[in-house]
Amino acid sequence: MNQPIFSFENIVGGYGTGIVVNGVSGEVRSGEVLSILGRNGVGKSTLLKLLFGFLQSRKGRILFRNKEINDFDPPSRRKLGISYCPQERIVFEDLTVRENLTMMFPDRRIEEFNVYFENFPILRERLSQRAGTLSGGERKILAFVRTLAEKQLLILLDEPSEGVQLENIERMRVLIEDLKRSGRSFIVVEQNLSFAETIADNYLVMDHGQTVLMGSRREINREDLIEYLSV
Repeated sequence: MNQPIFSFENIVGGYGTGIVVNGVSGEVRSGEVLSILGRNGVGKSTLLKLLFGFLQSRKGRILFRNKEINDFDPPSRRKLGISYCPQERIVFEDLTVRENLTMMFPDRRIEEFNVYFENFPILRERLSQRAGTLSGGERKILAFVRTLAEKQLLILLDEPSEGVQLENIERMRVLIEDLKRSGRSFIVVEQNLSFAETIADNYLVMDHGQTVLMGSRREINREDLIEYLSV
């Protein structure tokens, strides 16, 4: 079996003196999706911030392509080949859709996004519109496309389907599956179990900041997942 492209071992961290994530481990291989599931407030988003370096882990190791990156800040992790799309503050509201999409690309070529416009034509239609005037679901799509277009080896997505219409969630699935076939990997935090089930190769389920269930999609039944997702 091929080695993980990204792994994290016994991660502990949080905000200030508070511990939110306590001893969580996981890994993802090339061309795979690791879906992180759990109720609201159990530490899923905090874990992603720790993995991308927005929060400093207090214990544990984070490895990308066999290189320990615990001391790397977010820009350095991005340079290595990791992208992150947060749950909140996902677009620059005063910039246009075009500016949001192209800001990470030196040549600012909008043609690079044609493949994404085929899936989400609303973005092409709104290129000159300020991102802050988009609906919540449209802002999610904009952030999702901008993150995927960076062509990184590993993409961290926090609640990408939140507020997005069903037909556009399906288009997200198609794009993720296409990129998986090209060898790109994902860690996706999701509340939408149906969406998570369509993209996941492996699950990591959290509760109270700890791992309560972990395994492949073949090994874990939906009933087991629901047990930890229901209020």
